[in-house]
Amino acid sequence: MLALIEIISALSMGIFILAATYQLLKYVGRKRYCIHQNNQAYSIFMASVLFAIGYTVSSAIQPLISLFRILAMKEVSDLSLAMRFILTGGTYIGMAFVIGAVVCLLGIVVYTYLTPVDEFEELKNNNLAVAFIVGSIVITLSLLTKDGVSLLLESFIPYPEQYPK
Repeated sequence: MLALIEIISALSMGIFILAATYQLLKYVGRKRYCIHQNNQAYSIFMASVLFAIGYTVSSAIQPLISLFRILAMKEVSDLSLAMRFILTGGTYIGMAFVIGAVVCLLGIVVYTYLTPVDEFEELKNNNLAVAFIVGSIVITLSLLTKDGVSLLLESFIPYPEQYPK
């Protein structure tokens, strides 16, 4: 039963986070950079950011499983356990989302600052090479930071204290 709750909550939060990220990227592309329909380069960039955010958010899974096991050892009702898991899971997933978004944003800002090319102008002009490079940078940063995000989330788990003998 509780495994089903984990799957449903992860699926619903994942869909919500990816849809919100997609809409935000689409809005920024349209309003700030005047990038409209049928731009393959910006679509590749958006796909890279969506993958990076999804991958970073997946770092919340192991800490949630650890927390779930600790909570399940306590004598509480299934409903109480499910509600606590959903609330804490939403918090962990939200934290991972914010960290993933900040990592993507910082990576893009630092990279565009360090290069003489205006990457977003190139994306607007449908330059696929720039889209692949910027997208690869965003994905690589998420690969490098996922374990740190997982460790950070793991530090919030209320492990039972065990004193040395």
